Amino acid sequence: MTTIAATTKSGPTHDLTPLAGTGVRQATSLHANLTAPALVAHAIRRGEGRLSADGALIVRTGIHTGRSVADKFVADEPATSRDIWWGKINQKLPAEKFFILKSRIQAYLQDRELFTQDLFAGADPANRVRVRLVSTGAWQSLFARNMFIRPAPADLAGFTPDYVILHAPDFEADPEIDGVKSSTAIALSFAEKMILIAGSQYAGEIKKSIFTVMNWILPERGVLPMHCSANIGKNDDVALFFGLSGTGKTTLSSDPARRLIGDDEHGWGPNGVFNFEGGCYAKVINLSQTAEPEIWAATHRFGTVLENVVADPQGRLDLTDRTFTENTRSCYPVEFIPNVELSGRGGQPKNIVMLTADAFGVLPPIAKLTPAQAMYHFLSGYTARVAGTEKGLGAEPQATFSTCFGAPFLPRNPQIYGKLLAELMAQHGASCWLVNTGWTGGAYGTGKRMSITHTRALINAALNGELDGLEYRRDPFFGLMIPQSVPGVPENVLDPRAAWADPAAYDRAAADLVRRFEENFASFADQVDEDVKAAAIRAAA
Repeated sequence: MTTIAATTKSGPTHDLTPLAGTGVRQATSLHANLTAPALVAHAIRRGEGRLSADGALIVRTGIHTGRSVADKFVADEPATSRDIWWGKINQKLPAEKFFILKSRIQAYLQDRELFTQDLFAGADPANRVRVRLVSTGAWQSLFARNMFIRPAPADLAGFTPDYVILHAPDFEADPEIDGVKSSTAIALSFAEKMILIAGSQYAGEIKKSIFTVMNWILPERGVLPMHCSANIGKNDDVALFFGLSGTGKTTLSSDPARRLIGDDEHGWGPNGVFNFEGGCYAKVINLSQTAEPEIWAATHRFGTVLENVVADPQGRLDLTDRTFTENTRSCYPVEFIPNVELSGRGGQPKNIVMLTADAFGVLPPIAKLTPAQAMYHFLSGYTARVAGTEKGLGAEPQATFSTCFGAPFLPRNPQIYGKLLAELMAQHGASCWLVNTGWTGGAYGTGKRMSITHTRALINAALNGELDGLEYRRDPFFGLMIPQSVPGVPENVLDPRAAWADPAAYDRAAADLVRRFEENFASFADQVDEDVKAAAIRAAA
């Protein structure tokens, strides 16, 4: 866990084991598997960031404050090409171009100060990937150390990586030479088991690249990789929370009454549920100390990395400030959450919650889904984004459909993941709920955001079995079964139409969202079973 002085052109040869398998042969100084205090010290020394008043490391990610989806490529190689879901998500990069880009990044990393981390992805030893990160950044190395599973010292001896990440955030790719679109490139080779990240300081690329790897590896083992959070109740009942960014996965799974397994990426297979990661990556814009005390406390600690969070000269955080981005983030080890399942593992799920932030304000706050509806909504992956959350969005909400609640990270056809979910739900009898964490009483700009207090009350009632045996009504627009009454939740909240001042305006908005669901379903309607087709949302005849 010490700094290793590596080979220089004129110096002696030293042990370069931390670079084995990377193709990088030498560095001016090599910092292998440093702990958080040492990495923070190096980040401060190198001017990469500054400390908050509470000791968290505040960093900026420059022009990239989110993932560069248009710059993600997968190497087109004979051994893997036929199994990849090619298209806008997985753009082809000729194998020879991947080799060129890899060689240029390896050359760039030579004779520089480098930071390496050897880490695990996957808390289940039977489904674990050994990852070696090589980076020019101390803070990105700390990010990776926070986010992935830190091996015990005995596991580091003779560590041999399954996948290598070459992280060169200041290297600029050349579209003419490298076959990419811009100076930024995120390129994966499943044959070479290597990930190249160039031209982006945003550390989320590191985390999501390995999630893509897990989505590639696990289905062939009968394990479903999932973009979801997970927790465990007092009776060891596991709950999963699917959802896109901003829908509340991290917030709602961080519950003082339930042990957190993880906040974002998990596998589900014969051995139950297991976390891919060893940390949390929480969106913290407008973070509330009252509503989200666990995340708040973790954000105000030494060892946490804060991306694009604003602080005053004394380091006091302003979590409402969007100066740099709406996508402000806090990255911390999972043990910073007080009520956590440190093994990162749980049994078979009893409940599945699919979260959507409906900015049109027409979906109910909770609905119980049949197995066929669960499959339909899993493949739909609906949420809605509003102005300020993404560059280029106008004033009106934008419907977003991301299949399996994680299309950008799926290297295989979505139907593979959908069928695995259906099989696992049937095998273990899991119940499924659709929960709207978005708007009520009107669309974004007119209505108001769903009360987190009401959302927590509804989810707790579902997980505790309190919604079983209640009277339900069928929503006429979306075919959803909505409980008539739930203790602690006003009836006009349960009925989204009743929450609108103008019911006719609600009808128009609901019909418009139905049309959007129909248009999206057309892209996969011919690939699903008849019961899923029958459960699809469609306009009334």
